[in-house]
Amino acid sequence: MHRTTEQEGMAAGRSDMASSPATQGASRRTAAGAAIALSLAVPVCLAQVAGAAVAGADGASAWSFTTLWARLAPQLAYGLQSALVLMAFALGLLIWQRRAQRHIAWLLALMPGWVVMVGLSPLSSWQTAIAVILAPWLLWCAVHYLMRRMRRRDRRLHRALLAQAFLFPAALLLPVPSARIAAFALWWLGAQLLVAMAWHLWQLWQDMFLPTLEERYPRPDFVLCCVLIGFGVLAVLAAWFLPGSGLAGILGPLSLLGLGLHRVREFARALSQSETAVLQGELRLQERIAELERHFDQVAEAKLEQVTERERKRIAADLHDDLGAKLLTIVHTSESDRISTLAREALEEMRLSVRGLTGKPVQLLDALGDWRAEVVSRLAQANILAEWKSPAEDIEHTFPARAYVQTTRILRESVSNIIKHSGATHCVISCSAQDGYFSVVIQDNGQGIPLELEGRLDKGHGMASMKARAKQMHGQCLVESGPGWGTVIRLTIPL
Repeated sequence: MHRTTEQEGMAAGRSDMASSPATQGASRRTAAGAAIALSLAVPVCLAQVAGAAVAGADGASAWSFTTLWARLAPQLAYGLQSALVLMAFALGLLIWQRRAQRHIAWLLALMPGWVVMVGLSPLSSWQTAIAVILAPWLLWCAVHYLMRRMRRRDRRLHRALLAQAFLFPAALLLPVPSARIAAFALWWLGAQLLVAMAWHLWQLWQDMFLPTLEERYPRPDFVLCCVLIGFGVLAVLAAWFLPGSGLAGILGPLSLLGLGLHRVREFARALSQSETAVLQGELRLQERIAELERHFDQVAEAKLEQVTERERKRIAADLHDDLGAKLLTIVHTSESDRISTLAREALEEMRLSVRGLTGKPVQLLDALGDWRAEVVSRLAQANILAEWKSPAEDIEHTFPARAYVQTTRILRESVSNIIKHSGATHCVISCSAQDGYFSVVIQDNGQGIPLELEGRLDKGHGMASMKARAKQMHGQCLVESGPGWGTVIRLTIPL
């Protein structure tokens, strides 16, 4: 089980290009240069064919397919050779500084070698010698490209091909006609090339049935490789059986150009996948950064809460040990009843504040008992009949310490307002806990708030402090009143 260099190159391309934005920008510039170079190949070929057609139209009044082919074939072969040079330049740009794609250098070497052997050697008197010298080296490049593309290496085959590349030029020194040596080289080297191409297609065929989808060679790519290598096979057969037709000079460049374009297509696919990988990596990085920021905020909040909690406990201890002891001394030693009463109230308020600072949660049932005892007792001392209505069902909720303190102070302020300003004789306090909220409704039968004070509810009677405390607990405190029908205070806070 193995992977082709295209699959390895695509994986390496994704990792390389996702690692650095500069690398991705350089790859885009390289692809743009390759596209520009390839775009020049088509006009060159069309210009050569058009020139040949014009020359044929001017030079002959009657023509046939054979004469037209004889005139067009050299021009078409020359155009394809020009395209091969441009393709070699484009492939050189693509594999520049890309280690995973360096096997394409063997294909790149084939293209100018073909141009020299087929296009330029006929212009020299040493045509046969040049062909005999170059052909083994071109076979060496072709076999290495086909093997390296399948990630295969064979040192013995490498040495044999290298020895063959040196033996054929040496054979020109033998007392044998160079034409016979060239004919033997054509058949011998052509047969080796056919075997190498058949082996390559067989390996691709096996790769289509690998167990994992990532390693499996795509079927459309296999069909395309069969077509491109098929042009190479036809070029060898044309060189054997139709040496004077010029087909080999056309089919060979077509095969090389197709293989080069296939490599460009693979590079473009790897570039697209790498860009997708970069975008996905950026999204994952942003998600990770957001997660780290959330975690940092949570840690910072937890640390701040720990520091705040320690400071609260220190302040509570100082209040209880210092101020509490002094107030208790005043309560027991003062000869004035008023001073003793004020000290006792200050001591109760201080104890309430200490309870809030310690941060210990309070069971809602216990809180209701404390509130009921205090409210009923204070109203009874003011000769106001108090009716306390607790929730019908048992409540298992707990109250945070701060919420308990704030609610206690709101109830005290409400009771103080009823005693001092309402003139009521009856007061109903209803408590309920449902849908995640705790509600207290305090309704008296007093004279209500006078009309001249309605616009100053937030200034007098402690209404502003009650609403502010409710807001601190993310709740609300509503006051409903009217002259002659009493006052209703509705306190709602989340549990």
